[in-house]
Amino acid sequence: MPDVAASDFRHPRRYVRLDTILRLRWLAALGQLAAIFVVAQGLQFDLPIIPCVVIVGLSSALNLALQVSFNPVQRLEPRHAAALLALNIAELAALLFFTGGLQNPFSYLFLAPVLISATALPTRMTMALGGFAVACATVLGFTHLPLPWDASNPLVLPPIYLIGVWLSIVLAIGVTSLYTFQVTEQARKLSDALAATELVLTREQHLTQIDGLAAAAAHELGTPLSTIFLISRELEKALQENGAQEPQRLAGDLRIVREQAQRCRDILAKIAQLSSSGAPFDRMPLSTLIEETVAPHRDFGIDIKTRIEAAGDHEPVGIRNPAILYGVGNILENAVDFARSAVEVNAWWSKDSVEIVIADDGPGIVPDILKRIGEPYLSRRRNVGDAQSGRTGLGLGIFIARTLLERTGARVSFKNRTFPDHGAVVRIVWPRIRFETAKTIAETTG
Repeated sequence: MPDVAASDFRHPRRYVRLDTILRLRWLAALGQLAAIFVVAQGLQFDLPIIPCVVIVGLSSALNLALQVSFNPVQRLEPRHAAALLALNIAELAALLFFTGGLQNPFSYLFLAPVLISATALPTRMTMALGGFAVACATVLGFTHLPLPWDASNPLVLPPIYLIGVWLSIVLAIGVTSLYTFQVTEQARKLSDALAATELVLTREQHLTQIDGLAAAAAHELGTPLSTIFLISRELEKALQENGAQEPQRLAGDLRIVREQAQRCRDILAKIAQLSSSGAPFDRMPLSTLIEETVAPHRDFGIDIKTRIEAAGDHEPVGIRNPAILYGVGNILENAVDFARSAVEVNAWWSKDSVEIVIADDGPGIVPDILKRIGEPYLSRRRNVGDAQSGRTGLGLGIFIARTLLERTGARVSFKNRTFPDHGAVVRIVWPRIRFETAKTIAETTG
């Protein structure tokens, strides 16, 4: 995952949807028409209806043109959004010119476009719109037609009151815009910080998963490489002491070295596939998963019994996921290592879940270890022979397997069989939808 520069979050581009501006403009047009109707018909005040209706009609025509010509959900460039908000201010100023200027109580609607700009547009554009609104209010303080009122009892407001109205509009635009901008900027910074944190956590998770794969490779390669080392040392001693007097035994030892070396190659190939995709067989049924994980362990003198049951639904088919193959295979390998004579692998499914249970007839898990199983580097050797051959269990391999399986959505639990039976039982359960859509580590980390 590429590094993310801090500058990527300092100056994010800001966009406003066309639909947001159009909703504001339609709401303004309907409100203006309603006000004209109430003043002219309800209050019977003398109102220049034709100029006001023409202004509202032109605004509505522009709305229709924008709605037809452009996709309403598209995001506008800041300058285009600012231009439409400036047009709203100009239309409001024109209406106020014909209806009393600052004497009209609707003059405070100059605030609306500036507040919208403060929440969504760059600072310089908000300041420009605020300045434009103040300029319009200033002009209306000196030039406007009379306020529609009762002709027999005209309303005359003193100049000091109009100055107060102008000043209150200017202060309201400045203070509310500044407050709105600060609140919105804090929310935007928090959102950017959360986005940056999420990217960093995703990167760290990716690195952790790479470490997990490296640990898996080291753990898997430990046993065959130890065997190769011991046999190589014994061969060296034998050659030094006996020369070539024991060709048959040396041939057997060399065959073991060759087999263990091939096993190392196979393990490395399997680990490398954890980040691959596009294999010829991208999907595999649950029964195929069971058979593929069981097959490598059938020739170790342990009877592996498999049983697959269904609960009236079709067999789940999941994406071929090397993480699942490795995790189930590692748990099965531990069961084979500790079993006395037999291992049972049971699988069944329903419409909601998929479950695999692996049980052995070995000594089981020591109670104090059972409480902490799945922690890294928690290991228990059975005897000296196991230590010499590298056969260990419940340690790093289980930790890696459990981690990989849980990342695919599985829940992994460990317990011992109920007395008088003996042995360990590992239960792996996926929600069916997660099993059928579980992706590989490379896909989930991007």
